[in-house]
Amino acid sequence: MREGSDGPREGPRYATTRFRRSAEAFGMAASPTLLMRVVASAYSVAEKAARIVRNVMATGDLGIVEKSGANDLQTKADRLVQMSICASLARKFPKATIIGEEELPPHDVAEELIEDGHCEEILKKTCPPQYTGIKEEELVIWIDPLDGTKEYTEGLLDHVTVLIGIAYGGKAIAGVINQPYYNYEAGADAVLGRTIWGVLGIGAFGFELTEAPAGKHIIVTTRSHSSTLVNDCISALNPDSVIRVGGAGNKIIQLIEGKASAYVFASPGCKKWDTCAPEAILHAVGGKITDIHGNSFHYNKEVKHMNSAGVLATLRNYDYYASRIPNTVKESLVP
Repeated sequence: MREGSDGPREGPRYATTRFRRSAEAFGMAASPTLLMRVVASAYSVAEKAARIVRNVMATGDLGIVEKSGANDLQTKADRLVQMSICASLARKFPKATIIGEEELPPHDVAEELIEDGHCEEILKKTCPPQYTGIKEEELVIWIDPLDGTKEYTEGLLDHVTVLIGIAYGGKAIAGVINQPYYNYEAGADAVLGRTIWGVLGIGAFGFELTEAPAGKHIIVTTRSHSSTLVNDCISALNPDSVIRVGGAGNKIIQLIEGKASAYVFASPGCKKWDTCAPEAILHAVGGKITDIHGNSFHYNKEVKHMNSAGVLATLRNYDYYASRIPNTVKESLVP
């Protein structure tokens, strides 16, 4: 198939959801609420972002720069995707606060990076009553344009996600996770890429919810940001196995698809844009995510970006893992 103005052609066909392109579509008889319009737009914007991610990789020139060190990288895809997401959402929702990971100089965004579509299926969902009165200026949207950048540069493409988290009243209430390379090893006929989305009070979609094997304690943790403290904490949990992968979005997917029973990261490093979208999706299916002390994350626009006391997340049995975090670990991580 032919891609539009996002870059070169790609071989595998892409998963698609029907879109209505005109802004007038938002004026249909049962007018969708603001939240559902934002989520529907974020879905479409995330799929555009995935095309950009794949196209940059296809050129062979990732434009890699180091930010704070060799494990903290930025690529051309990070830069283009953040510009695309922020500009696309700001055009439709100019009063919302949008916070992205990358510090980019202000400049005009090329029209070819703008996505103005939305997912019609999301607009058909009924907004939970507690969110029907939200005002645009009350929303904070947290963007990680390329979660798992280091893995992206190393060709570990299934680790990579695009994250768009939507917060209201300091709480993550909706999120979109796109996996640009989902199915990338399944052959040329496979559908490449998928988009997972969720809203508290509605649920989460785009995947098959699966619990980890009963009685098994499988920990998913960092691949590239390990430390003595991280490993000591995991050892104290006496896991049956440990999975080390990149990207917070990817780790939450491990939980909701039953590949891991707990995500444990006893270290500073994760930021609000890493956890907002995954938190909303995990909570939408009954899971739980906190810092190592059990404190909830807050996503209002004034908060510090660093989750300085680490991450603990599960789909089920949160208390089992929380009760086994050593006090020595907690004492080392200040909220």
